[in-house]
Amino acid sequence: MLRNAVSRLDPRTTGSLVAAASDVSLVVDGSGVIRDAAFGADGLSEEAGETWLGRRWIDTVTVESRPKVLSLLEDAEPGAVTRWRQVNHPSAQGGADVPIRYAALRIPDDDRIIVIGRDLRALSALQQRLAESQQALERDYARLRGAETRYRVLFQLAGEPILIVDAGTRRITEINPAAARLLGRAVKRIVGRDLVDLFEPEGGRAVQSLLVGLRLTGQAEDLTARLAQRRGEARVSATLFREEAGTSILVRLNARAPAASPAAMRSGAIEVIEAMPEGFVVTDRDRRIIGVNAAFLDLAQLATEHQAKGEPIERWLGREGAEIGALFTTLAEHGSVRHFATVMRGEFGAVNEVEVAAVSVPGGDRPCFGFTVRTLPRRVAAATPGGRELPRSVEHMTELVGRVSMKALVRETTDLIERLCIEAALRITNDNRASAAEMLGLSRQGFYAKMRRYGLGDLDGADEPDEREE
Repeated sequence: MLRNAVSRLDPRTTGSLVAAASDVSLVVDGSGVIRDAAFGADGLSEEAGETWLGRRWIDTVTVESRPKVLSLLEDAEPGAVTRWRQVNHPSAQGGADVPIRYAALRIPDDDRIIVIGRDLRALSALQQRLAESQQALERDYARLRGAETRYRVLFQLAGEPILIVDAGTRRITEINPAAARLLGRAVKRIVGRDLVDLFEPEGGRAVQSLLVGLRLTGQAEDLTARLAQRRGEARVSATLFREEAGTSILVRLNARAPAASPAAMRSGAIEVIEAMPEGFVVTDRDRRIIGVNAAFLDLAQLATEHQAKGEPIERWLGREGAEIGALFTTLAEHGSVRHFATVMRGEFGAVNEVEVAAVSVPGGDRPCFGFTVRTLPRRVAAATPGGRELPRSVEHMTELVGRVSMKALVRETTDLIERLCIEAALRITNDNRASAAEMLGLSRQGFYAKMRRYGLGDLDGADEPDEREE
């Protein structure tokens, strides 16, 4: 019925209807040239350009959209509208490309094609805002995940026994390893239990009163209660805090009577450190060695601990002074260092690639630094002339900052760039060395000299630089 009604319209009325129903309408002749254009969307003619008349339709679009225009022109048939294709036009005002969705219809008994388009600028802007919102959400999620990770690490590594208790049910939701050791039970056997059950009956009643007062007033005085299973006395401190939609209580336990002899624990720890297969060394604030284990002595090629005591650690650890300085600076700022790659130099010339983990111990009568030194598996790398190892990537060069001097880093980086350029030129020219030299702006003599310097290609039997080409 709609087709019958439209068939009775005169050509002028039909043209007005097409122009009003679309954001842009074009009349394209058989050669693909735009003979007429009408814009219905606000600002589209200024944004897309008003100079389309007399130009080929394919010349008004971006390079990647040209195959789509050709497809629309080829698929246009009388009586059937082509499928919609998105095409981008360069902005006449120098802004972002203008996206338009087109469909085409060929006029019966004529070589002209009617093209109608829908403006997608609003949809594109909406998609851009959606992408920006998604990126903002991902950044916020990354920050929250980082904060949660830091909380988890602090919670697990804290030496003070800590429990997280649900304020409404008094059930324990989280417990750190220090609290599990104090209570003498496995973590999974404590989580989910009533906090009061961890104390003897009298102490449990006192803790229950403490929790009731904390929920009512938001604060409570510390108390001393005896732990169950004869684990001794502990001072109980509680703090109320809100998280998500609920309220929780952070409970801290300070043991009054240690469960084990500290002297025995220290003795056992020393024996473990001495038997470790990885090197262990302790230094004072001046970087002088206080103590080492046998594995460190093996790496340093020393016979006794006496040879190492009082000596600066950089005598054996690190490539040069700047690298050890960077290690101690990071250690002083952050308190710990992990996966610090460096070398260990033995007393008799042996060099081993090692990975260092370190921690700062600022407390006590004698502040110190502790280091573990783990040897890395040897990697087979292609040797470069002069015995210098080139940086492998930008990330590798970044890792070298602070470990080697700036002059050496710039020199090695220049060598890396020269070698990569020569390899790329040889690959592009299919190993035609004359063409590669010309591409790089080098003489054949200079090109061969650089190939020999970096050990590239097989120069045996190659044309000598002074040899004439036929």
